[in-house]
Amino acid sequence: MKDIPVFTTENGVASLFLREVSYRQESYICFRDVQPQCFPAFLEECVGFCKAVGAEKVYAAGHPELESFPLHTVIYEMQGRVETETSDMGNLWPVTEETVSQWRQIYNERMADVDNAATLTQADEKRILSSGGAYFVHDAGQLLGIGWLEEGCLMALASVLPGAGKRVLRTLLSTASEEHIGLEVASTNEKAIHLYEKMGFIKTAEKSRWYDVKL
Repeated sequence: MKDIPVFTTENGVASLFLREVSYRQESYICFRDVQPQCFPAFLEECVGFCKAVGAEKVYAAGHPELESFPLHTVIYEMQGRVETETSDMGNLWPVTEETVSQWRQIYNERMADVDNAATLTQADEKRILSSGGAYFVHDAGQLLGIGWLEEGCLMALASVLPGAGKRVLRTLLSTASEEHIGLEVASTNEKAIHLYEKMGFIKTAEKSRWYDVKL
């Protein structure tokens, strides 16, 4: 299912993110511009379209009238200084053409229950490879987790061994050339936020609020 960056009616303009319909039966609406007094009608049009293509859950952001709906999650921006320690680090295996599908599968499995985490498809593998920043992290042949850095941003982090998140993140950050790393995380992903804060990351902005739209 393809996203619709510009969905328009006489009532307004929105972006419909439909990619997750095929995987989680979820869709996302980001309102761009709404005509005065027309939000309820435009919301109904957008939600109706999302449900027509198979979405069972619809989340929306970008308009103050959404505050009447239950809050789904807040997306925070966090920033951290790259201060790595040589102790307690694992080893890195760069993702290759032969292993990128395995890396993507691990990511999707670990992110399946994380709010607002996009499912990676085969079409994403080219970007993962070209970034040069995607790795498996292991220790003595045992896989600890995976990670992905791209242009100073932490794109993905997932541990497969309980309690290994800190080691995976520390090992991944050892590859960073930047002094600071940014990331985005959902407020409901409390375990990840706790890990990042332990590593010195702080919340620097609230990127968006997503509401559970039930009509």
